[in-house]
Amino acid sequence: MKKNRTRIPSVTINRLSIYYRYLERLSETEKGRNLKTISSQKISQITGINSTQVRKDLAYFGEFGKRGIGYPINNLVKELRKILGLDKKWKIIIVGAGNLGKALINYQGFKKRGFLVKGIFDNNSTKIGKKIDNILIYDVKDMEEFIREWNIQIGILAVPANSAQNIANKMVAGGIESILNFAPICLKLLPKIKINNVDLSIELDGLTYYLNLW
Repeated sequence: MKKNRTRIPSVTINRLSIYYRYLERLSETEKGRNLKTISSQKISQITGINSTQVRKDLAYFGEFGKRGIGYPINNLVKELRKILGLDKKWKIIIVGAGNLGKALINYQGFKKRGFLVKGIFDNNSTKIGKKIDNILIYDVKDMEEFIREWNIQIGILAVPANSAQNIANKMVAGGIESILNFAPICLKLLPKIKINNVDLSIELDGLTYYLNLW
């Protein structure tokens, strides 16, 4: 029996994304196209994640393979894509047309994964009306109406910390319930709003901690 997906740990979802990415790449190779099944041990070898953990993560969503035989690789890739919602198209906006915003717009992985950037927003009058990779820059004042009109599902925050909370509030007011936050601030929003924080300084602190051990 499948478990309640709302109670599945976020780290498990992160690992599912890793499995999918590696298996997708494998299935695109000549060697991968000739593989019919793959074991948890093999998945462990290519991802670096313990095979017991691999089996546990996949078991949250049902039985995809058989003991001693492994997982049908094409079916597993298909199921992971479906679980992660990558079999659908998702409309997103990016707020912040600075260097980070530009880098995100130019990231080709968005389109490949089904994430469609419908607009980028900024409060700098010299940027509004211009385009980045054919994506128009709008005035942040028009963001809420834009979100409702285009039924935007995901918002990406690439703004300074001192304006992140206000922009996040406007996103939610427009109807967005999922936010990817690059600003170094803890957003205070309703529990139903899903927030993923990407703080590069914290990630670097983690690296220097281990370096400092030596």
